[in-house]
Amino acid sequence: MSNRIGVQQVQTTPNEQPRKPEKLYRLNEVESLTGLRKSSIYAGMKAGTFPHCIRLSTRAVAWRESDIATWQAQRQQAGAGRD
Repeated sequence: MSNRIGVQQVQTTPNEQPRKPEKLYRLNEVESLTGLRKSSIYAGMKAGTFPHCIRLSTRAVAWRESDIATWQAQRQQAGAGRD
């Protein structure tokens, strides 16, 4: 019987590199990247127009880099359609 509880092995093929953990942005970084303030970010999350955050602890949240990048790309495409 093993004493290793909750440890998960990652299977990779010989040519595949293990995935690097995704960068997480805290609120101040998200504000800088998007130009939005806290109230607009949370309103967008509630409305479904901004990516939801993930909880890091009881009082800390962050956003995935890929979610913010996708949101920015969608905004750029929407803006390009107005020309």
